[in-house]
Amino acid sequence: MADTATTASAAAASAANTSTDAPPFQLGKPRFQQTSFYGRFRHFLDIIDPRTLFVTERRLREAVQLLEDYKHGTLRPGVTNEQLWSAQKIKQAILHPDTNEKIFMPFRMSGYIPFGTPIVVGLLLPNQTLASTVFWQVGLNVLVQKANKFTPATRLLVQRFVPFPAVASANICNVVLMRYGELEEGIDVLDGDGNLVGSSKIAARHALLETALTRVVLPMPILVLPPIVMSMLEKTALLQARPRLLLPVQSLVCLAAFGLALPLAISLFPQMSEIETSQLEPEIARATSSRTVIYNKGL
Repeated sequence: MADTATTASAAAASAANTSTDAPPFQLGKPRFQQTSFYGRFRHFLDIIDPRTLFVTERRLREAVQLLEDYKHGTLRPGVTNEQLWSAQKIKQAILHPDTNEKIFMPFRMSGYIPFGTPIVVGLLLPNQTLASTVFWQVGLNVLVQKANKFTPATRLLVQRFVPFPAVASANICNVVLMRYGELEEGIDVLDGDGNLVGSSKIAARHALLETALTRVVLPMPILVLPPIVMSMLEKTALLQARPRLLLPVQSLVCLAAFGLALPLAISLFPQMSEIETSQLEPEIARATSSRTVIYNKGL
């Protein structure tokens, strides 16, 4: 039975490798190497690709069937690696990995930009009410306004960055509150062959720290880059002569930063991170001969 499966997989791989336009296909594996930041960045760009939102039901069925054919060694001749990678991208973007049910569009990673854009633009609208502003962010604005040592230009620039610490702090609190149970119970750690070694609280702390740092970086492009870019663009003759263009231009700048933020932040650390067993609990170190173990960092 094992020989038959191996032969079938080899035949499928051979058929897929008739194309040199993409790396050899690996079912369930990322297309790009996850050992480098660039590889992770390209991987997550595929994951958040909004074009997958418009895939038809027929195209989804074809993609799923193509992957099933590859898995069982019944792939038709002429199928390329590019077609297989595309099929896997579509399936992973639309179907839940555990239930195989379709994920509601706004909750897909690929829906991050299209469904988040109205919120970003809405936050840029003038005449915001007090209810729309985080309480202590208002407090920071007051402190900045009372900072007499700042020049008006410096005060204005600093005010533009006030939302960042508020959002970053909220993101950290969210991670800790949502995943506090992992600190109490630990998370699974696996050896190089994917075998469960045990549950580690130390690995959980590493995972939460990496996720918290990711959440701190996440709002940076959105809240830091637009103020810098807009402070330069507002001085141009075009915007000074046409102030009505200010909101559309600011919206485009924020949208570009918004689209860059997510893949940039979640690419900082590998999804499956490694840690030396010597850094973990003694019972974990005794349970495996591997020098390192793997844990799922989470998002």
